[in-house]
Amino acid sequence: MMMPDESCLAGRKRWNAWRIVPIAVIVGGLALFLGLGFDEYLSLATLQRNRDAIVAWTEANAATAAVGFIAVYAVAVALSLPGASWLTVSGGFLFGTAAGAVYSMIGALGGAVALFLAARTAFADLFRPKVGCAMHRMEQGLREHALSYLLFLRLVPVFPFWLVNLVPALLGIPLRTFVAGTAIGIIPGTLVFAGVGNGLGAVLSRGGVPDYGIVFDPAVLAPLLGLAVLALVPVFYKKLKCRSGGNR
Repeated sequence: MMMPDESCLAGRKRWNAWRIVPIAVIVGGLALFLGLGFDEYLSLATLQRNRDAIVAWTEANAATAAVGFIAVYAVAVALSLPGASWLTVSGGFLFGTAAGAVYSMIGALGGAVALFLAARTAFADLFRPKVGCAMHRMEQGLREHALSYLLFLRLVPVFPFWLVNLVPALLGIPLRTFVAGTAIGIIPGTLVFAGVGNGLGAVLSRGGVPDYGIVFDPAVLAPLLGLAVLALVPVFYKKLKCRSGGNR
C-alpha cells in the first residue's frame, strides 16, 4: 500500500487556528474601511476638492507627507483596497514622477509583503493536505523559475495586484524571491502612473480627467509585454535545453 508523502502531510500537523489571525485582521480591516465609507476619501473627487490644501500641507511637511503616503499605500495594499493605481497617480501629483514612483514602490512592496506573509501563515499549509502531493509537485516546478513567473505576472497589467500577492504565498514561493520579483516587476507600471500624476495638476485645471487607461496604450503596453516575455526567456531556454538533451 502506498504511503502518503510526509511532506504533503506536514502542513496538517503544523496548522492551528491561531494562524488564521493575520488574515482575519486584514479581512476585518477591509470590512471596517469599506463599512465606514473611508474608500470615498481615496478618490479623484476628494483630491480635486482639497487640492490646494493638500498641496500646501505637503510642501510644508515634506518628510511627514512622504512617510504618511508610504504608510497609507502599504495599508491599502495589505488590505487589498481598490485604488492602488489611483494612489500612485496621487504620489506623482504630490511629489513628482521620480519621488512619487519611489514612495509608491516602497509602500506597494511593504503592503504586498504583509499580505503575502499573512496568507502564507494562515493558508499555505492548510491547503496542501487537501490537494495532496499535486500541490507539492507544482511548488517544485514553480520554485525553479519563480522569479521569471513573478516578473511576468507583475509586468503584464491584467492581473490584479492583490491576486499576485496571494497566489505565490499559497504555492510556497520563497519570501526573498517574492520580494525581488515584486520590487523589480512593479517599476515600469509605477513610473507610468506616477508620470500621469505629475501632469494631473494641468488636467484638473482644465476640468479634465486623468487617463488611467494609458497603460494599455500600444506605446506603453508593447514595452511592458516585451519585458514580460523577456522575463520568461530563462524558462523557455531551460525547457528547450532539456528537450534537446532528451533527444540525443
